[in-house]
Amino acid sequence: MSRRVVRWTADATQQHFATCPRGLEALLAEDIAAAGGTEVAITPGGAGFAGSKETGYRLNLHSRIATRVLCRLASADFGSEQDIYKLAYDIAWPRLFDASRSIRVYVTAAKSKNEAPFKSVEFITLKVKDAVCDRFRADCGKRPDVNTAAPDVRIHLFVTDKTATLYVDTSGEPLWLRGQKIAKVAAPLKENLAAGILRLAGWAPGIPLLDPMCGSGTLLLEAAGMALGDAPGLARDMKDFGFTRLLDYEPALWKRLCVEAADRRVVAPDKLPIWGSDRDDDAVARCMQNLAHAGLDDLIEVRRADLLEIAPPAATGVLVANPPYGERLGELDELAAFYPRLGDAFKQRFAGWHCWLLSADTRLPKLIGLRPDRKIPLFNGALECRLYGFGIVAGSARREKAKA
Repeated sequence: MSRRVVRWTADATQQHFATCPRGLEALLAEDIAAAGGTEVAITPGGAGFAGSKETGYRLNLHSRIATRVLCRLASADFGSEQDIYKLAYDIAWPRLFDASRSIRVYVTAAKSKNEAPFKSVEFITLKVKDAVCDRFRADCGKRPDVNTAAPDVRIHLFVTDKTATLYVDTSGEPLWLRGQKIAKVAAPLKENLAAGILRLAGWAPGIPLLDPMCGSGTLLLEAAGMALGDAPGLARDMKDFGFTRLLDYEPALWKRLCVEAADRRVVAPDKLPIWGSDRDDDAVARCMQNLAHAGLDDLIEVRRADLLEIAPPAATGVLVANPPYGERLGELDELAAFYPRLGDAFKQRFAGWHCWLLSADTRLPKLIGLRPDRKIPLFNGALECRLYGFGIVAGSARREKAKA
């Protein structure tokens, strides 16, 4: 077995891997470069990069796209489960974290046409856990406990047909958990996907923004954070970050980065050109509760309104919405009747606006009666979607063609 074990050193440049929602990899690469990462290599669902400890801290603090930031510990070719056990055992785990910390092992196996050289993902997870605990027993006479609900230290194993790579998770709780929302609605949009949608839609601070199906306010919260220059990691509880539980954690470095981030926050104006609405009273109440919890309720106007009847709050701007997708026959029939009315509403009232809709329903472009100028593949969790962009002009394209 050829082995490439990466030695853990406190200050040297190390290899990392950051994960993100599929479809946002290019935006993640931009965040990595902004944090000081180099040798960025995009793969489906994330990007590998080289960087120092400070690079990892910065990415955890500032990225609105990343889900997790992992630091690579070791990589090797393997031919059996015992090879993976040995790869994990050879890492000096007691130098990384104390035995009093609880652990959990996560295994991701790339899909392959060939038969995997191990019994199951569950079995290989157990082998890695055993190797970590056995190394602790050998080095210090005690082992860490396993906590599958809220572990102190998360260990990730990625396996392909022939290669196994081990990482330690520096993020802890997923980074889309900003710590801002206390009231939720059904089928919420994750914060990093919402931030990615805003960037893909070309929205930037200062451009009027409307979310007419705001739900719990995720898009509004992300837009406000971007407008005010907030680092999303500042709102999180310190204990939510995985790197704070590692023995090489540098509190002074982290404090300096947090102070720098706080100093860059923009002074809030009286109002932001950001509006939200929803036809559901409960959703409006939950959205306003979340904005108030984040200290943004005075800056963003939210009201009850039907998307099919609402008037645009400005002459031009960007509309972004995450309409229901429909999973049952009755819901699909309702959406088939809703889309043409939505297209009419856009054409009648939103001339000069760029309207963006995230949907898994491939019928949307045809039924809405508008030709999308952009179709961007995205994944909302495991669900494959498209982000459709419609530039709205006065009158329908058909009428304009008839006039010509």
